[in-house]
Amino acid sequence: MRLPFTHADEQNRPSWAPPVLRGDRLEAGLRTLELEVRRRLDGLLQGNHLGLVPGPGSEPGEARPYQPGDDVRRMDWAVTARTTEPHIRETVADRELETWIVADLSASLDFGTAVCEKRDLVVCAVAAIAHLTRGGGNRIGALISTGERTVRIPPRGGLAHTRGLVRKLAETPRAPEGTRGDLTAALEQLRRPPRRRGLAVVLSDFLGGTDWQRPLRALSSRHDLIAVEVVDPRDVDLPEVGTVVLADPESGRQREVHASALLRREFAAAAAAHREEVAAGLRQAGAGHLVLRTDSDWIADTVRFVVGRKRRWSGGVA
Repeated sequence: MRLPFTHADEQNRPSWAPPVLRGDRLEAGLRTLELEVRRRLDGLLQGNHLGLVPGPGSEPGEARPYQPGDDVRRMDWAVTARTTEPHIRETVADRELETWIVADLSASLDFGTAVCEKRDLVVCAVAAIAHLTRGGGNRIGALISTGERTVRIPPRGGLAHTRGLVRKLAETPRAPEGTRGDLTAALEQLRRPPRRRGLAVVLSDFLGGTDWQRPLRALSSRHDLIAVEVVDPRDVDLPEVGTVVLADPESGRQREVHASALLRREFAAAAAAHREEVAAGLRQAGAGHLVLRTDSDWIADTVRFVVGRKRRWSGGVA
């Protein structure tokens, strides 16, 4: 259902649209993406909000009185018994963070009906995550899965490595049509063998089955976990366009249907139910849930997520 971008489309792209990251526009697009991430994230996130550390950290810090909204798992029972007032134990984040990214680039991500494809948003989100976790000896690695193959990039630090990782993601060949993605297998590759405690970020559209829930919960028991769900408007709503051909890029099956009012309602209801199932599965896994849409300002959505995450960890109201 997606038509190629025309020159007119480029002229009408909103200022927040991701750069074009394919063909002869790749080099310029990657440079623009890096500058845009640095300019907008540093401009919108200040002080303690600049960063994406793994929750509150793992080293014990000082105790303070409990406040509504604090995580009860951090309750300091010894101090609470001594003072007869509820206290929680603050923790200090590890100085060196290892971040692992699981990027789903299966065929269903090669789709977009707004200002970009979903795979473009995956590349942009990885660039933002790398920016927010870089520095201080931190390292970042990645598993890139297309369903046809999985590419492993060992974790390293430094700007050159980060640029290379984002480039590798953007240059990853598209899976042949009819190739099924396997997010579950990619998660298992990250989970075994066990890696040092750190931050795990999973990027996918989470379409199809939800058998990824079990390995995701296992990852959450060892790592701080963030799930980035990438959504296109046509994933959740059919347009009123008469007869359309619906295609499943991961099976190659196609079906011609008439987009009647009844079909559009049933499609929207099924899509909403699936998205709620995904959200519930991510909550049960203990994952932070960031939704990025191809028709929305992805950097502004990322900033809101980071600020809300920091406020929750500090005991404030998100």
